[in-house]
Amino acid sequence: MKKMHIKKVMETSGVSFGTSGTRGLVENMTDEVCAAYVTAFILVIARSFTFTRVALGVDLRPSSAGIAAACAQAIRTAGFELDYCGALPTPALAFHAQRGQIPAIMVTGSHIPFDRNGIKFYRPDGEISKVDELAIEAMEIELANMGKPEPLPSVNLTAIRAYEHRYIQFFPAGMLIGKRLGLYEHSSVARNSFKRILEALGAQVVSLGRTEIFVPIDTEAVSAEDVARGRAWSAEYNFDAIISTDGDGDRPLISDEHGNWLRGDIVGLVCARYLGVQALAVPVSCNTAIEKSAYFETVMRTKIGSPYVIAGMEQLAEKSNSVAGFEANGGFLLESEISLNNQTLAPLATRDAVLPALTVLAAARQADLPISGVLNSLPARYTASDRLQNFPVATSKRLISEWANDASLLSAFLGDEYGMPAHLDHTDGLRITLNNQNVIHLRPSGNAPELRCYCEASTPDAAERMTTSVLARIAKHID
Repeated sequence: MKKMHIKKVMETSGVSFGTSGTRGLVENMTDEVCAAYVTAFILVIARSFTFTRVALGVDLRPSSAGIAAACAQAIRTAGFELDYCGALPTPALAFHAQRGQIPAIMVTGSHIPFDRNGIKFYRPDGEISKVDELAIEAMEIELANMGKPEPLPSVNLTAIRAYEHRYIQFFPAGMLIGKRLGLYEHSSVARNSFKRILEALGAQVVSLGRTEIFVPIDTEAVSAEDVARGRAWSAEYNFDAIISTDGDGDRPLISDEHGNWLRGDIVGLVCARYLGVQALAVPVSCNTAIEKSAYFETVMRTKIGSPYVIAGMEQLAEKSNSVAGFEANGGFLLESEISLNNQTLAPLATRDAVLPALTVLAAARQADLPISGVLNSLPARYTASDRLQNFPVATSKRLISEWANDASLLSAFLGDEYGMPAHLDHTDGLRITLNNQNVIHLRPSGNAPELRCYCEASTPDAAERMTTSVLARIAKHID
């Protein structure tokens, strides 16, 4: 047996907690490192819950199966039964764990670069919290010597079947009859299940862009190639919409009838309105159309990351029985049970891609409008976002700190192009509201050496121009 302190593992391996689970370079996610994290997680959860099995799932990254094998061995070594659910969307695994009241482990790097991967952890009642992360980090464990992990067992299909049924039974039968939808499959682990759901609801589905080579789709920073691809596909096939997700199926990507990709926070806004949600928790980076729409009784702004949104939802649930949240990436979290059209939807307080995509389609059907028509009814606020990749986190933090604490440095950075700062928000990074109501929000990524920039303006072109210009200026500061 080998004694290991998780905090030391984090320091020596570079595999550590980010905004959603542990992330690191694949080469550093050794069998021993992965087993150490899994063992610590199980011991922490066992303090509060009684269980005999642990669910395990994977995305389609080529490194995920090997990491999962090490996780499986750690589960068995800890004395628990392995419930292997195979390749499936992260929210499907979380829903399975919630229904069975068991912990779950998802091997996925979501949208981060190809040379990285990660592990997400779920308690029987939902995502682990920041408190849980600290408890795992503080654990000292005894780990058996790692031999070669055994092959993964056969797949339990219960999880994916229950996840698909969740949506097929909730939305009106035949809701998508007459709709022609493109499904941008790429390497998303949700591609097969999403197609089955859409077809079960009556849609004609055309598969697009399927690949066995992993593609890291970021729904907050859609590539220029995918922007052009969406518009070309729509023109060629005359789609009502194009649907996709990120790699692990917890963030939606949906276009209007012209192939223009919708912003995730706007998708979340439409979803929450369709479901009749009264109280919302959303990150500070989300579009201000949420408040300006006046659709919701309460809107709470949080730090970026699902644990913070979940904490916000829990706080709102003390006063409201209709609570949800979403992130700027479009992932929708449901805190409260929803009753609609004589059907009930159980809570699922983790990011999900299927629910928001389907509600956008349902809202368009309900209003007898194309998706662009639904969007035209919202306040005219538009967000663009992009990132500087391979940008040192230390540099990001230094610049943000300087601009946040020195008005002259901030004014020098902004110059005359953007307007004068009217309000600074330090909730997460630096969010600058200008005197013309435009917004510039800068934040280091919690998952990779990247600096993210979100800009909001009254027109899409203005938001895009501002994002490009701001990042170009910041790039000159790289060490």
